[in-house]
Amino acid sequence: MVSAAEQLAANLNFGAFAKADELKKRIWFTLGALLVYRLGTYIPLPGIDPNIWEQVFRSQAGGILGMFNMFAGGGIHRMAIFALNIMPYISASIIIQLLTTVSPQLEALKKEGEAGRKTLNQYTRYLTVILAAFQSYGIAVGLEGAGNVVSDPGMFFRLSTAITLTGGTMFLMWLGEQITSRGIGNGISLIILAGIVAELPAALANMLELGRQGAMSTGLILVVIVMAVAVIGFIVFMERAQRRLLIQYPKRQVGNKMFEGQSSHLPLKLNTSGVIPPIFASSLLLLPTTVANFNAGSGPEWFQWITTQLGHGRPLFLILYLALIVFFAFFYTAIVFNPTETADNLKKHGGFIPGIRPGERTAEYIDYVLSRITVLGAIYLAIVCLIPEILISYASVPFYFGGTSLLIVVSVTMDTVAQVQGYLLAHQYEGLIRKSKLRGRRR
Repeated sequence: MVSAAEQLAANLNFGAFAKADELKKRIWFTLGALLVYRLGTYIPLPGIDPNIWEQVFRSQAGGILGMFNMFAGGGIHRMAIFALNIMPYISASIIIQLLTTVSPQLEALKKEGEAGRKTLNQYTRYLTVILAAFQSYGIAVGLEGAGNVVSDPGMFFRLSTAITLTGGTMFLMWLGEQITSRGIGNGISLIILAGIVAELPAALANMLELGRQGAMSTGLILVVIVMAVAVIGFIVFMERAQRRLLIQYPKRQVGNKMFEGQSSHLPLKLNTSGVIPPIFASSLLLLPTTVANFNAGSGPEWFQWITTQLGHGRPLFLILYLALIVFFAFFYTAIVFNPTETADNLKKHGGFIPGIRPGERTAEYIDYVLSRITVLGAIYLAIVCLIPEILISYASVPFYFGGTSLLIVVSVTMDTVAQVQGYLLAHQYEGLIRKSKLRGRRR
């Protein structure tokens, strides 16, 4: 006969193996989904002459088209079915989140918990379809006006291109949600990360080839490599930086025992918004290019002037890029962190900040501290994203060594590793609890 203790030990070992297998399945599912995404970036749109498009792309790769191609994981360079990537979904998320601050109905949905979140996600999907259809139709019109790229221009080509690119974006949106729920990490961020990382070797080889041809000096190449390493170290340091607020809990009595008051910390990240501001800013700055494509190079002079000034690396582009990064740094921080809710939770559990009254005064103090550190976070994002952008524009450095791409790669990698570690730590706690129960039964 098998004793209860032996049976519990067998179940404990089986549970540990089961959890390890579950983590492996999540990792393999994530890798498989990202492989499917990468395969889609190599399937070309029908009706496109790849040789002519290659010449058109190379002539404009240093502008906004090259930036778009970076986020698309090379899909624009190959004009693939995933050329739009996930950017319409990001734009739709921005619009919905902005509307929640001005629309009482959407704000009420946001406060309804899980049910309201599902409804807002559904609205985001609907808006993604509209934006993707709008942008894909603009791409189709732009392709027809780019010379002999399209073999058979006309309404059939425009509709087929719009349907194909919109379907590709919706598939990637679904794939990202599957990675989030069944894989490891945030699916949308991992899709963007996979596209950038996959193109890094080619970008490095291209930079070395420019050095061999004399287009880039050896000193500049060394400066770019050293700068990239320094930026990565700076990003890691700033992403881990925290402002810790001391939280004190009073003494409490349980039965006849008196427990001493405990103290802990409320960690406030220096960059609470993470990688969202540069992604949102880049996504919004790509929208005017779609509008310009509808005119296929024609239109009023003022519109052509604005489109030209919004070209990548132009002063107006850099100013708007900086302004949008700062705006979204504060905006997204206000969305993901609610000082009033945090202060109420502290008050419910008896916690307080020394020298600050619980309740409204605590919320004001947390908001004050958060606003100050967000200023530093916004400055950090602006430095990381703008200085490399200037080098890209005036020194022909590949986009993949820019601040935005490095910020995305480092931040998403750190978040994914943290999620894996948290997953493993949670299962270790489960194992310790089961072991303590096993020891209790043996006694």
